[in-house]
Amino acid sequence: MRKSSLTLAYFLAVINASFIGFSFLMSKIAIDNAHPLDTLAFRFAASFTAMSIPVAFGWIKLNYRGKPFGRLILLSTLYPLGFFTLQAYGLQHATSAEGGILYAFTPAMTTILASFFLKERTSALQKLSILLSAFGVVFIFVMKDGGIAWSSMVGISLLLMTCVAFAGYSVFARSLTKQFTPVEITYLILGVGFVSFMAASFTRHAASGTLTKFAAPLANSSFVLAILFLGVLATLTSALTSNYLLSKMEASKASVFNNLSTIVSIAAGAMFLEEKVTIYHLIGSVLIVAGVIGTQRLGHANLRKSGAPVKHERRTLPG
Repeated sequence: MRKSSLTLAYFLAVINASFIGFSFLMSKIAIDNAHPLDTLAFRFAASFTAMSIPVAFGWIKLNYRGKPFGRLILLSTLYPLGFFTLQAYGLQHATSAEGGILYAFTPAMTTILASFFLKERTSALQKLSILLSAFGVVFIFVMKDGGIAWSSMVGISLLLMTCVAFAGYSVFARSLTKQFTPVEITYLILGVGFVSFMAASFTRHAASGTLTKFAAPLANSSFVLAILFLGVLATLTSALTSNYLLSKMEASKASVFNNLSTIVSIAAGAMFLEEKVTIYHLIGSVLIVAGVIGTQRLGHANLRKSGAPVKHERRTLPG
């Protein structure tokens, strides 16, 4: 990859992590005003509508003709459907701290899947860097008394499955960048998320006889602002940047950037919720950043020293 493209990819990765980090704060605001399923329905309605506008005016060109369309549908079952559904039910039986700890292991899971399906090679130092970044996240949550309560095994199991779902998405999406552009991948998965979560929300309201209250949260300005942020920035923009990254760099390297979102969420909590930043926050943040930098830089250095090619062979995923 050219240096300019690599610099852009790194910049977008940091922006993506920032949006994800702030999304925890906005999700808190949204869920305080609506059922989690309704929040997902409005979130994907906002993201799909925002992307449909430039598509309708022809500013964004899409071409699915003659391409493996069914594989994109399969991709959307991993993310957003599988990831968000498992996360929603997992957090009913576990704490958000446990979710944060377990999510930190997604890059490690991605590395395992990418090595098998895409034949991506990572050096021993890169693997240690990925674990270092994950340890930084775990360290922060454990030090703030957010350790894992093994009594909530149902929630923990579901949250672990979200790691598998997102790792599978990263690897699968990486393999599909040969046939589809990042925009084509993003538009379809957002559309599937919009239709599916909206249908699920309507079904829930119909079953409980509360259809007339479906749009009630939209009367709250804080909810509307939170949904716009979650839909347009945390979902649409993050999906676009993630798919662009996966078209430019290995899935294992792209995934580890997500751990930077922990640092952003700490900063957001300090700025807007006046949460205290302690020494363990700083130590954990240094470990996360060091792990991310190590994942990106150490492998290239080792390959240059050994004279091994930098290319990464891909294996097509089943389905």
